[in-house]
Amino acid sequence: MLTYPQIDPIALALGPLKIRWYGISYVAGILLAWWLLRYRALKHPQQGWTSDHVGDLIFYGAVGLIIGGRIGSVLFYNLPYYLANPFDILKIWQGGMSFHGGLIGGLLAVWIYGNKINRGFFEITDFMAPAVPVGLFFGRIANFINGELWGAPSTLPWAMVFPDPNAGGIPRHPSQLYEALLEGLVLFVILWLYSAKPRPTMAVSGLYLLGYGVFRSAVEFVREPDAHIGYLSFNWLTMGHILTLPMIILGAALLLLAYRKKT
Repeated sequence: MLTYPQIDPIALALGPLKIRWYGISYVAGILLAWWLLRYRALKHPQQGWTSDHVGDLIFYGAVGLIIGGRIGSVLFYNLPYYLANPFDILKIWQGGMSFHGGLIGGLLAVWIYGNKINRGFFEITDFMAPAVPVGLFFGRIANFINGELWGAPSTLPWAMVFPDPNAGGIPRHPSQLYEALLEGLVLFVILWLYSAKPRPTMAVSGLYLLGYGVFRSAVEFVREPDAHIGYLSFNWLTMGHILTLPMIILGAALLLLAYRKKT
C-alpha cells in the first residue's frame, strides 16, 4: 500500500487567522473557471460573451454554489446533527459541502443571472459547463488533504491508511483521488474538446450531467458511505447513487432532445 501524505489542512496560520486548503481549493477552482471562460469568450466573440459577463456569471455561480452546497450537505447527509447544532451550519471551513446541493444552488443563480441579461438558461449552462470540473478537481484534492470521504477497504497496491480514527486504521481506496481524476480532469477534457465546436443547445449541459453522473456513480462503489447513513439497500446502494441517478437520466434526455431538435 501507499503511505498517506500527512498534509496539514491549515495551509497558512497568521495568528488567529487560519487559511485552510479547503478554502484555497474553492478560490483556485473559481479563479481558474473564470480564466477559462474568459479565454473562450475572447476567442469566440461571435457568441456575445464579454469579460464583464464572465465575471458576473462566475460571481453568481460561486454564491449559488457555496450556499447551495452547504444547504445540500445539511439536508441530504446530516440533518439531525445540524438541527441539534444549528450554528455549525456556518462552519464551512471545516468541510461539509454537497455537490448536488451546490449544483442546484449554482443553477438557480445562473437562472437569476440569465433573466437579468436576457439570455436563455441552457445557453448559459452550455457556456459554463466545461469549466465546472476544474472546481471539482480542486475540491476533491482538498477532501484528500483533509483526510475525509475516504474509500472502502482495499488490498490494492495504492490503498492508503487514513489518519482519522474512524477510518479504522486499515488500507482504503483513495476515492477522493479517483473523483479528482474522473469528475475533474477527465470530464474537463471531454467537455472542453466537445464544446470547442458549435453544438445544439442543451447538448453540452446534457453531456456534463451524464458524464458526472456516470463517473460519480462508478466511484460510489468503492467509496465508504457516510457512517450515519450507511448503505441504503442491497449492501451497495448509497445516497450518492440516489442523488446521481436523476443526473444521468436528465443528462441523457437533454442530449437526445438537443440532437432531435437539431434534426
